[in-house]
Amino acid sequence: MLYGNYRFKCRFTSEARLPEYKGSTIRGVFGRALKQVVCALKRQACPDCLLKNECLYPAVFEPHPAVKTTENGGPATRPHPYVIQPPSDLKTIYPEAEPFAFNLLLFGPVNTRLSYFIYALDGMGKIGIGKKTAGRRAAFCLEAVESSGREIYTGGDRKLTDAASWTDLRFSPIKNRPNGNRTVTLKFETPLRLKHNNRLSPELPFHLLVRAMLRRSSALLNHYDGGEPDLDYAGMVGRAWNVRTADSTLGWEDRRRYSLRQERSMMMGGLTGSITYEGDLEEYLPLIEFCAKVHLGKQTTFGMGRFTVEELK
Repeated sequence: MLYGNYRFKCRFTSEARLPEYKGSTIRGVFGRALKQVVCALKRQACPDCLLKNECLYPAVFEPHPAVKTTENGGPATRPHPYVIQPPSDLKTIYPEAEPFAFNLLLFGPVNTRLSYFIYALDGMGKIGIGKKTAGRRAAFCLEAVESSGREIYTGGDRKLTDAASWTDLRFSPIKNRPNGNRTVTLKFETPLRLKHNNRLSPELPFHLLVRAMLRRSSALLNHYDGGEPDLDYAGMVGRAWNVRTADSTLGWEDRRRYSLRQERSMMMGGLTGSITYEGDLEEYLPLIEFCAKVHLGKQTTFGMGRFTVEELK
């Protein structure tokens, strides 16, 4: 699967007032800006538009229903091909001329249309973000875009020097599983929202984590890489019950976000903190490394469900 991690370096040109968690704020304005850039029929609703199967906007923000099915034969939900990683700080006021940065992750063929995303995010600075002050939102300018430690775009000359800066992200299942006790510690940096038995789970036993990782990886690879990975889904879930939680600092954290579409604030919570698992983990390590790059759970487009492998023994 084509995978791009692009860092957008910006600078405010007026004072900004933002919520503590900025993923939803960035995502809302980003959608408006992208539609302004790529929409050919400005007054036509996407579902009724003749160009909906060719246009970048619905492919990113309103992906049409999936045709493919899952390994178990059920309908597959088409995941959005992007994740926004907002700034990690909790600042709410940025003075004029202060820099800020966020990352955009892209999955699949949309990486080949990176220039549209850069143009849209440059235009997003003119629309403005955050709470209105004196009748308008905070404006900013896009100074540069980086990928893999290289600067691929500069706002000064407005040139994209290396568009093909993505990588091929996939993982190889471990067929011959070596036996042995191992431990792994995962740190959830943004709230993880997982449903179990139709309710958001306040706990994270390993089997629940594995189910979520299998759903996320199979959905992305099925739709953006031509097919699901060759995995023993039922067996992996069954064996996951034998992996125990050795230590956990996970706790529920509520974060407030503002919905431009609904024009109201709402709470969006999930699990944050660290958790250590112990057991026969070898076959799960490629899956964990894959999901650490693509986020996990619900509302990943806002940057939710971001985690890192903190320690592996």
